[in-house]
Amino acid sequence: MDGNVENRKGTVSVFNGPPPKVMGYKSEESEIAGVAAWIKSRIDEGILPHELALFVRSNEQIDRAISACKQAGVAFSVLDEKVNAEPITISISAMHLAKGLEFRAVAVMACDDEVVPLQERIECVTDSADLEEVYNTERHLLYVACTRARDQLLVSGVEPKSEFLNDFTT
Repeated sequence: MDGNVENRKGTVSVFNGPPPKVMGYKSEESEIAGVAAWIKSRIDEGILPHELALFVRSNEQIDRAISACKQAGVAFSVLDEKVNAEPITISISAMHLAKGLEFRAVAVMACDDEVVPLQERIECVTDSADLEEVYNTERHLLYVACTRARDQLLVSGVEPKSEFLNDFTT
């Protein structure tokens, strides 16, 4: 807008910690298995289930997060608009409910092309200014979900992954 170009290259966080782990998988099943293994590793490190969260773009991907928890053998609760996390479960939520929450470890999964940014939103756009707004709000939604992680972050998707995941690797 107004000729300004956004560039996140070289952005430095004021927090210390491991860089986000960004993973691409060949199928939903392999992503579910990968996220389940990540969950088990976090629990083995001493992170309690209520200190973990899984976020997905929208309710259509919630089942992928549920499957990862089931495969990891951990209890979970799906957050709703009340956003009441259970004390002994992993929280699962759509990204739009993530604002204001904090967890020691977060996995943002199902970041597939056409899911992040959401293809339906792009298809409804009628001009380039609206398209840029959709991209900005979708990117912001992903950013909010990712910044819920205090110590560790996993971002994953099925190939082809979302173009937004390039922001994490460049």
